[in-house]
Amino acid sequence: MTDETPDELSGTLLDEQNLLTIAEISRICAVQTEYIVELVEEGLIAPEKPPEVITGKDEPHAWRFTGTHIRQARIASHLQSDLGVNLPGVALALQLLDEVETLRARLEAMEAMSGR
Repeated sequence: MTDETPDELSGTLLDEQNLLTIAEISRICAVQTEYIVELVEEGLIAPEKPPEVITGKDEPHAWRFTGTHIRQARIASHLQSDLGVNLPGVALALQLLDEVETLRARLEAMEAMSGR
């Protein structure tokens, strides 16, 4: 046996409060920044924008992304690369996944209210 210690994993919990840059979301999702720009331009994800961006020129480096955006970008990337789904198909899939998530949350709330 050796005295080696196992590799430790570290990470950051991403939620709606932690905002990431386009470079960070690209790195996390293992895609080029141009892909994230394409998702934004197609309306698949809508980044947070600081007040100065809302009134001025819209620059990708000023966009900020949340954990939800990471999830959406990863799903979009997998749908396109693994299944060959085009962007309109990705948009539909993301919309349907959001609806399923909303319905599940409503069902859980109703079950909690009924005492299940």
